[in-house]
Formats: sequence, C-alpha cells, structure tokens
Amino acid sequence: MLPVDNGSLVKATVKVPLDAYMMDFVFSEREDGGVFDNNYGMDYHLPVFGGVAKEPPMHVVHIAVEMAPIAKVGGLGDVVTSLSRAVQDLNHNVDIIFPKYDCVNLSNVKDFRYNRSYQWGGTEIKVWFGKVEGLSVYFLEPHNGFFGMGCIYGCRNDGERFGFFCHAALEFLLQGGFHPDIIHCHDWSSAPVAWLFKDYYMHYGLSKARVVFTIHNLEFGVQNIGKAMAYTDKATTVSPTYSKEVAGNPVIAPHLYKFHGIINGIDHDIWDPYNDKFIPISYTSENVVEGKRAAKEALQQRLGLKKSDLPLVGIITRLTHQKGIRLIKHAIWRTLERNGQVVLLGSAPDPRIQNDFVDLANQLHSSHADRARLCLTYDEPLSHLIYAGADFILVPSIFEPCGLTQLIAMRYGSIPVVRKTGGLYDTVFDVDHDKERAEAKGLEPNGFSFDGADSAGVDYALNRAISAWYDTRDWFNSLRKRVMEQDWSWNRPALDYMELYHAARK
Repeated sequence: MLPVDNGSLVKATVKVPLDAYMMDFVFSEREDGGVFDNNYGMDYHLPVFGGVAKEPPMHVVHIAVEMAPIAKVGGLGDVVTSLSRAVQDLNHNVDIIFPKYDCVNLSNVKDFRYNRSYQWGGTEIKVWFGKVEGLSVYFLEPHNGFFGMGCIYGCRNDGERFGFFCHAALEFLLQGGFHPDIIHCHDWSSAPVAWLFKDYYMHYGLSKARVVFTIHNLEFGVQNIGKAMAYTDKATTVSPTYSKEVAGNPVIAPHLYKFHGIINGIDHDIWDPYNDKFIPISYTSENVVEGKRAAKEALQQRLGLKKSDLPLVGIITRLTHQKGIRLIKHAIWRTLERNGQVVLLGSAPDPRIQNDFVDLANQLHSSHADRARLCLTYDEPLSHLIYAGADFILVPSIFEPCGLTQLIAMRYGSIPVVRKTGGLYDTVFDVDHDKERAEAKGLEPNGFSFDGADSAGVDYALNRAISAWYDTRDWFNSLRKRVMEQDWSWNRPALDYMELYHAARK
C-alpha cells in the first residue's frame, strides 16, 4: 500500500500477453466478497501500451429520425450528428440510417446518389447514400409514401411510420451484409429497433450486434421507451442529474443496473466564435471583450435597439411549458426594470402560446421599443449573433434533460443564468454557491442558478447577474474569459460512450 493525501494507492504488477490492447478491472474488498466495485456495471478498463496489437475499430450504426442540419427538430438531431462525428474521430466506423423525408435539406448532403433497392413487408424500398458533415448516411425511401408527407413529426400516423422505418432499417442491415458491433437507437421514435432486433434479427446473422438506447426526453412515447428499456443491452440519458430525476419512473426503475447518464457536448466546429460567419468579428477568450462588444452593437443595430452599453439578456428557446414560459415573461420585465435590454428568439408549436407571445411582443415594442425585441421565429444566423452579443443567456427550464443552450452560451463568453434541473445543474456552477461542487469536477464556477420554479427564484439569480455586470465589470470580464476556456465539447462524452459500447459488448 502506498499512502497518499486522500486515502491509499495500491500498486500491482501484472503480466500481460503481447497481443493485449485493453485490460478490464473489477475491484472487491476481499477475496470472498465485501464491497464490490465494477464502475456501475461498466468495469474499469485501461488501454495497454507497447504491445503488438491495436484495438480494432468498432462499427457503430445509428438508427434515428432526426439529424442536424438536414432534418432537425430538437437536441436529438444535434446529438446524432455530433456524437457520430466524435466517435468517428476516435477512428471507429460510423453509419447512420435515416428516413428519406421529402423535406430533407439535400443541399447539406454531399455526393448524394442512388445506392440500391430491396423489398420488405410487400414494399419496395429505395436506398440513397450521401455524406452529411463527413458522416455516411443511408436514406431509406419506401414506396408507401410514409416519408413524403412534408413533415418529420405530426403526420397523424407517426407511430406506424417510424415503426415501419425501424423494421426496414434492420432489414437493410441484414440484406446489405452489415455486421455492426453496436446498433444505437434514440427516443420513442427508433425505440422499436431494440425489441425488433432481439425478437427477430439477432438470430439471423446480425448476431454480434449489441443495442444501446438513448432517452433524450421522457415526455413523449413513454410506452415505447419502457419496452426498449427492457430489451436494450445498455441505456443512457443525456445528463447524470436527469438520470437521477427519472430513476423512479416505472418504465426506468426496473432497469437502473444498465442505465447511465452521459452529458451531451456541443459541436465546436459549428459553435466557434473564432470562425463564425454570422458574427462581425472573430474572437477567442483573449479578446472576448472586444468581440462581444462588436457583436452586441451589430445585434442592437439589426433589431433596432438603442445602441448603448447596457446589460443584454438573451433567451433562445422553443416556447413550451417545459422551458418555463412564466419565468421567461417575468425575467423580461425584471431585466427592463434593471435598465437592461432583452432579446428573445423562439417560437411555440402551440398556437395559443404563440399568440400570447405575439401580444407580449406588441406590448413591449410600444412600451420599450429601444430595449426589448421578441423574434418569434426560427433563425439560425440570428441565434449565433445573440449568443455572441448577449451578456447573459437565460435558461429557466422546468425540466431539462441536458440543454445545449447554456453550453453554447459559455462557448461564446455569455454567462448562463439557469434553473437547477437536469443537465443545467450538471454544467452550470453558481459563482456564489458552487465552488466546492465545481472543484470536485475540476472546474471553476461559471454562472448563476436558482432553485424553485417561481419568480423569486429567477429574481435571485438574475439580480445577482445584472448587479455583477454593473458593479464589478473587471471581475465579470474575467468570468467571461473563464467560461470560454472550459471544454463542453464532445471530447469527454465520446469517450464515455465508447466505455458504454465496450461494456455492452462484454
């Protein structure tokens, strides 16, 4: 035993065969039992260096119904693309199987071409192939018109359409002679892959594959999710805290032994203030003050706001109850009371909520035209300018499985103001209250957060944030620099997923 500051180290010498490239460890306190630690079912594994063998690349196939930027509705689309790229960058082979919607944006698909056709379920299915963000994607186009309906979701028979797609995707793998190591499916829409694979395809020649299932949001299709949880080899959700928040749910509770929370990352190529065509000057943590000043002026000019140095709060969100609509409205008025400016970008799928915000926009544009602007639409270029031009990005979600908004905000040197829930709690550490919690993660505090789901909570976080901007500008600027230097990319999560894939195959 070697004593160290916080306990003791054990040193051991192990003979390893020359062709070994990985060693797996499980620890137990005594030979006959005692406390047992297998890293929550994942084992501890360490690469072996200096041998003659290299780790063979793994073949991972994602079966998904959303993918950024060609057909994205929410965070699921971002994850499919970014996780796939990060795993491919680790020298593994990744393919994506995707429906050929008539509304796919083909301008973002390179080398798009016809691949082959096959029959399944009495239907001819055409397969097209193309590259999206450097990833190989197979597009399935069945002749039954299921994906020629002008929409991704909300086409009255979504369950039937996606069920057919899941079956057709597995059939494509089988008929095409694919032998993936991992089949990764996502949310309710491709959950059927888990049970169709185990009930049918596993016995036919796709036998070496293991199924991994990721829950991006438990709000929708809980029945499908529950069934997939029973069948999958490993399951994940998109942050450790969200995994604890949903652990008691009856569709998840029986399967906790194979359920893990892995935080999402953001794609540093897409969200990069040094290389972003939508902002006026490129900047890094070294010239963040100048970069953000130029972006703020451009934003004020574009939206017709008063050009002056005021604290600017940005809100970029879908307007749904999950996102804390009441709290967003309260924060708008509170910011205006504190002589700040506020810019909201987002739209509501529910027409009643959309109309409500249209009314609020009209009211604000007449009473506070120089300091408030609500842009009730989807506008990717404008979102980049808001991330760069805002001082704060507010995310007061009632629940938030992961949340990418707060991570993008930090990448652009905007300080997140968030409610403590799900992935927001895992990534934002309050400057006044979370020093120890941040330190345990090897981080410095990086934002403002609040408990509860009422206006007093929002006020507590927002008032401290705006006061810091007014009263301690030098400190505030050093905070901006600090949050830009934190790494919220896919580098770490991709390694966590690789660990999970290894564990699934064992």
